[in-house]
Amino acid sequence: MGVDFGKQKVLVTGASAGIGAEFARQLAARGSDLVLVARRKDRLEELAEELRAAHGVTVDVVAADLAQPGIGARLAAEVTGVTSVINNAGFGNFGPFHEEEPERLQQEVAVDVNAVVEISRAFIESLRANGDGFLVNVASMAAYQASPWMSVYGATKAFVVSFTEGLWVESRGTGLRVMVLSPGATRTEFFEVAGSEDMTGGLRMQTAAEVVATALRALDRRITPPGVISGRTNRLMAFASRHFATRALNARVIGRMVTRR
Repeated sequence: MGVDFGKQKVLVTGASAGIGAEFARQLAARGSDLVLVARRKDRLEELAEELRAAHGVTVDVVAADLAQPGIGARLAAEVTGVTSVINNAGFGNFGPFHEEEPERLQQEVAVDVNAVVEISRAFIESLRANGDGFLVNVASMAAYQASPWMSVYGATKAFVVSFTEGLWVESRGTGLRVMVLSPGATRTEFFEVAGSEDMTGGLRMQTAAEVVATALRALDRRITPPGVISGRTNRLMAFASRHFATRALNARVIGRMVTRR
């Protein structure tokens, strides 16, 4: 038996758009109460009103900058009764590393790594004690090989994969399901924020709905895997990169696929 979503109160970061907003919609449709976290309060309030009206669930909104130190402790102090967490917030920078703004890189690491660790630590004891929820951390296909012109982003997502797989082992037997979700190119605001609209190498982009459906299907299983990759092509690419190519070859191939602007 998988997760009983009707009993969950799920905190979702990066919930104002894209995959985070879609997680909120699909979870609300399954009966979960929600805590939506992002910087853009107006978008969160609009989404919260939509979900309350459509599904009759309780939706709380927290406007917060996840790049700020201590974000995990702040959220734990502001919200109560959380039984599940989705660390979805993240962004990337596109361009040669030596030309990137240091402050922007610091923000990227703060959101993509520090916030994931802080929020996971702030809530994991109560999640383990509750024993029937989940912790999902969102990584990326960029985690499975070097990502030229997005080198910091790829490295942060490799961290998220390794970190979450470790927590998966540590949490076995507690009832808490821990999983890392790795989407490929997805139709969201990600590419606009990163500074490029052409980073897919011609591959088909998934919708946010497809990505979230992949994650929830995994949580529906009796035994949740440590990680899932969304999309058959993405799964094949990740398998091939790990088993049939050297790391140097993988890096060169990705470098050729990415269109520099």
